[in-house]
Amino acid sequence: MALFGLAKTRDSLFGKLSRAVAGRSRIDDDVLDSIEEALIASDVGVDTAVELIEAIEARVAEKQYLGAKELQTLIREALLIQLEAWGSVKAPVEAVKGVRPHVTLVVGVNGVGKTTTIGKLATFYKQQGQSVLLGAADTFRAAAVDQLRIWAERSGASFVEKGMHTDPAAVAFAAVESAVNEGIDRVFVDTAGRLHNKVNLMNELAKIKRVMAKVLPDAPHEVLLVLDASTGQNAVNQAVEFSKVTSVDGLILTKMDGTARGGVALAIASKLHIPVRFIGVGEAADDLQAFDAKAYIEELLNAND
Repeated sequence: MALFGLAKTRDSLFGKLSRAVAGRSRIDDDVLDSIEEALIASDVGVDTAVELIEAIEARVAEKQYLGAKELQTLIREALLIQLEAWGSVKAPVEAVKGVRPHVTLVVGVNGVGKTTTIGKLATFYKQQGQSVLLGAADTFRAAAVDQLRIWAERSGASFVEKGMHTDPAAVAFAAVESAVNEGIDRVFVDTAGRLHNKVNLMNELAKIKRVMAKVLPDAPHEVLLVLDASTGQNAVNQAVEFSKVTSVDGLILTKMDGTARGGVALAIASKLHIPVRFIGVGEAADDLQAFDAKAYIEELLNAND
């Protein structure tokens, strides 16, 4: 399988870019419109598309013709510069030196695969030889608690819960406290995914952060937002809304293997300046991949598997 499972996005984007310049002796407004349409259709975002078109226009001003390969190279370079600017070329955040455990708060709306993703994060770090504890602070959905328990058992992670309809902050407190006492390397705390009442969500997340810090100063050390890449612009909108109610340190994009909208990583990084940390490309426990900007762009634009 390709590294990021971006076949649908790649075939759509590269095919449209190639057709836009095929048989053309010059890059005119019609070609630029076709290129812009192809970029926007792949959900790279309007701002990103406009910046790329401006870069192409500047290059065309120097040289009357830009072939498919040159166009591909130009776009590749421009996209990588964007991702580098917002930190998405870095590896997933390493544990803070001298701090054990490293605590991560995971947020996202219901239905994006948030709880499953936390289970996959547990598998990812367990495979690296780290100990992991999962905290079930989404106490509004019985399925979330049960699902996270199953993932903990599968991955060999420790698990903390307090049952349904309990205070999420109490679960977060217990999770961090337990991790400190047990010498755990990584803690991932699930949270309820509700955006329809932003005030309550904001208050709840703020409380969770406060109680964590009582056990371990500076916790949580990062907040990861999980988004469904297949929803395209809606994922961008969710990122905007969540950034209004809590700091977001990194993104996890799920369902990248089943969408032609893989460019959404670029749209969000460009709009909110938030780095992508992981990408989900399947249902299996090990189908969560650390994001590699260079590999991502190569697959996004490479016509061959």
